[in-house]
Amino acid sequence: MQMPYDAQDDLSDDALLVLYANGDRAAARVLTLRLTPRLFGHALRMLGDRAEAEDVTQEALLRLWKIAPDWRQGEAKVTTWLYRVVANLCTDRLRKGRGVNLDSIPEPEDDSSGPAEALQDKARVDALQEALNGLPARQRQAVVLRHIEGMSNPEIGEIMEIGVEAVESLTARGKRALAKALSGRRAELGYRDD
Repeated sequence: MQMPYDAQDDLSDDALLVLYANGDRAAARVLTLRLTPRLFGHALRMLGDRAEAEDVTQEALLRLWKIAPDWRQGEAKVTTWLYRVVANLCTDRLRKGRGVNLDSIPEPEDDSSGPAEALQDKARVDALQEALNGLPARQRQAVVLRHIEGMSNPEIGEIMEIGVEAVESLTARGKRALAKALSGRRAELGYRDD
């Protein structure tokens, strides 16, 4: 028996995955709608390519649906497991040495700003993505998870399968490298020392 769609919104990710494993397709829909934006955002920041990020997100969710019947509640959070899968898939794609075309990443339009502000915002996002792409993959992953995704160091450690101290080290080195890469571009990007 399937639960009403609205009632599933309040269930945990684990509970929804178990419901899906027991044949409740609506639970999969709720879980997909809940998790896809976060997974896609993380993959996009890691890869810098929208099509690649979509592929990674889809592959991660397919893997989740395949392991659903064997999921053991309480051993890991669904989101932690998925972030680890996304990170591994991104790392595999980055190792293949594929070039990243930053111009192919569309930026969301902000109706409240004028053309000059929109160009400035795009230049800043492009500069950040370019600087992120220059980081080693592990530093990039730690920085993105911490400062863009807003995760805690213990969560990042669990996703990356490293200790909290290693997360702190990767994040600190990544931030220093980003600051160095962007420091000469402050005026170009519209930042002033006030």
